[in-house]
Amino acid sequence: ALQTRFVEEPEDQTVVAGHRIVLSCVVLNYSGIVQWTKDGLALGMGQGLKAWPRYRIVGTADSGQYNLEISDAELSDDAVYECQATEAALRSRRAKLTVLIPPEDPTIDGAPEILLRAGTPYNLTCRARSAKPAATIVWYRDGLQQDGAITSTEVLADGKRETTTSQLAINPTDLDIGRVFSCRSTNDAIPAGKETFVKLNVHHPPTVTLSIQPQTVQEGERVVFTCMATANPEIRGYRWAKGGVIIEDAKENKYDTQVDYTFFTEPVSCEVHNDIGSTNVSTLVDVHFAPRIVVDPKPTITDIGSDVTLTCVWSGNPPLTLTWTKKESNMVLSNSNQLYLKSVTQADAGQYICKAIVPRIGVGEREVTLYVNGPPIISSEAVQYAVRGDRGKVECFIGSTPPPDRIAWAWKENILEAGTLERYTVERTNTGSGVLSTLTINNVMDADFQTRYNCTAWNSFGPGTAIIQLEEKEVLSVGIIAGATIGASILVIIFLVALACFLYRRRKGSRKDVTLRKLDIKVETVNREPLTLHADREEDTASVSTATRVMKAIYSSFKDDVDLKQDLRCDTIDTREEYELKVWCRGRLRLSYENYGGHAAFPAGAAYPTYRLGYGQPPSMERAPYDAYDPMGKYSSATRFSYTSQHSDYGQRFQQRMQTHV
Repeated sequence: ALQTRFVEEPEDQTVVAGHRIVLSCVVLNYSGIVQWTKDGLALGMGQGLKAWPRYRIVGTADSGQYNLEISDAELSDDAVYECQATEAALRSRRAKLTVLIPPEDPTIDGAPEILLRAGTPYNLTCRARSAKPAATIVWYRDGLQQDGAITSTEVLADGKRETTTSQLAINPTDLDIGRVFSCRSTNDAIPAGKETFVKLNVHHPPTVTLSIQPQTVQEGERVVFTCMATANPEIRGYRWAKGGVIIEDAKENKYDTQVDYTFFTEPVSCEVHNDIGSTNVSTLVDVHFAPRIVVDPKPTITDIGSDVTLTCVWSGNPPLTLTWTKKESNMVLSNSNQLYLKSVTQADAGQYICKAIVPRIGVGEREVTLYVNGPPIISSEAVQYAVRGDRGKVECFIGSTPPPDRIAWAWKENILEAGTLERYTVERTNTGSGVLSTLTINNVMDADFQTRYNCTAWNSFGPGTAIIQLEEKEVLSVGIIAGATIGASILVIIFLVALACFLYRRRKGSRKDVTLRKLDIKVETVNREPLTLHADREEDTASVSTATRVMKAIYSSFKDDVDLKQDLRCDTIDTREEYELKVWCRGRLRLSYENYGGHAAFPAGAAYPTYRLGYGQPPSMERAPYDAYDPMGKYSSATRFSYTSQHSDYGQRFQQRMQTHV
């Protein structure tokens, strides 16, 4: 007999819920009963399994086919199946049927639109429920896949289906307004997956941008601040401040003002607010301004050998250059805010200058005094001057610190600290910069110029001494000064008169050439004035003042010019007519100094002291008190001056007869 056996046995299979599945079972050389079991439970015998309406046996018994067909697979069909030939006591291998369940449509908490607040972190949550196997969830932002989501699963009560939850953390900003996020769930039952969407609506305080026009300005110019803002929900208002102080009259999104140096260090702020909150943005202005002192240097008192630091702080824009120098010196000691002096001496005492320079803008400087305690330092001139016979002074100045307790003068056998001794008086004066001791000498004599004066000062650090020499001061005599002044005045007057006559002659000559250029002119000069009148006229002119004669000379020049115009105004010249041209200029000017002695010399017999001018004069050069000058004596040639033209004889007036022949 032929042996009964399974030609085909059921195998593990997977089916998506709702689909049809067939489990194979073919028995060879068998004519008995065949049945299927499900998880060990017999399903029944025969072609139709009445207890399982979706189950049936398909195939032909003659061929030994007993296949199990399951329609519209359900989760309950997920089990282990076995085909049995009971009469032959044969059992097929067990086959696992897995039923796949697609997830339900995914959901996002808060969809379709979520209202968020900018800056507040939020977790977008997507759920894919009742899937077998558990669904996989992927997030997308505007179509771009997002990583970093956290996923968890939960097994349902049936023990087979699972719910998947995915959370995507976001930190919303104003840029996320209208942003679309989506989640897609997939498993083996639905590889294409299912997707859902959510739209973000982000509320945020104003986003503000503060701008300045122009960006770089000079101090005193105007600028416009513009506050550009976006907000969700809408903007409620603006508030402006400078250096933390509210600007009451600025309420809009623009602020127009004139700037000064404070805008470089005190920021201007714009605050914009809405229902969510407010945003404050501030900025400094690039103001170009001259140096301004921030920390003033302070006077410093120290002892010899100490280290000293002087501080001076400036502000300026563009960046400034800082220099430290000692007064009356160009040597730069430092280029920083601080000047460091190590182991100072009294030579370091004095005024220091802290100078700040802003290129092409301005310069600022401060002086600070450094006092170095030590013995008195006398800074007076070693040679001082006085006038013989006058009151003279010898000064001793101590500007060092501490001020002297005593000051004493010593000369010859005399010592004097204060008060009067014969012709000498000592006075002490406290000035803002030190102490001045003055030795006053009444009626300075020759012996005073031969004496050396010792000024000694004492303080707690010791003494200081200076030797001062008194020399005679040169003084010009009053007579020399008066003579020089008068001489200079005379030269000026002569120059003016010469210039006037020169201009007159030049003008008159040019007019003759123009009027008579076509004529053959013969000029005969006839002196109609007797020579005997010459002396008389000289005497007359001598009695006239210099200023009067100058004015007459100038007037006669213009008068002759007018006379010439009148004589020549006729267009036709009569050849038989004689024209007499009276020439009153080209005259003479006599400047008499007969009274010179009256105002230029000292009265006769007046005492006039002889001054020593720094060198010895020979006896021949020394003279008795000045006598009045004799106008006609030794200097008589200087007491009268005559000015004549080149055509006149010592200033004699003359007439010309001009005869013309065509």
